[in-house]
Amino acid sequence: MEIKSSEFVISNNTYRKCPEGNTPEFAFIGRSNVGKSSLINMLLNHKDLAKTSSKPGKTLLINHFLVNKEWYVVDLPGYGYARASKEQREILKTIIENYILYREQLVNLFVLVDCRLEPQKIDLEFMEWLGENGIPFSIIFTKSDKLGSDRLKINIEAYKQKLYETWEELPPIFDTSAEKARGREPILDYIDSILSDTKE
Repeated sequence: MEIKSSEFVISNNTYRKCPEGNTPEFAFIGRSNVGKSSLINMLLNHKDLAKTSSKPGKTLLINHFLVNKEWYVVDLPGYGYARASKEQREILKTIIENYILYREQLVNLFVLVDCRLEPQKIDLEFMEWLGENGIPFSIIFTKSDKLGSDRLKINIEAYKQKLYETWEELPPIFDTSAEKARGREPILDYIDSILSDTKE
């Protein structure tokens, strides 16, 4: 898939205010500081489209980016930001869960995971919740340039084995590096295949 255009459209704190119509949406989510905004910018080949920050918890709203005038990338707030107050965590939880559960235009959720870490309870529980609610999702391992290829394979395999403890079949899995543009084509091809299915 060729990215011909991408533009920021709107930010909201509730799914009810998101763009109207039936344009397909591909949302991205992960724990704070997993590299979500950098990955979005890499995929769309647009350096400063999604705002990046070294401080976790930067994305606090639902951000819509229109791609090729025909589908949206949705940048969701990160979860599990320990320094946020309990009240703010609850607000973000409500924003995230309501979007995922009630946004009919959502066709796939990309869950981002830092490939350097062992399987985190918060990520596993979140994926379990997605499965229980029948939400189509894929897993993207980020920051793969920070590991050697052998270590990367070991870490991803360990993650798969952990998932197999509760899942009979795993969702699509991608490994990426925003710095090296690794994984860009496979993810865009996957999005393209979903778009083709929605048009049939």
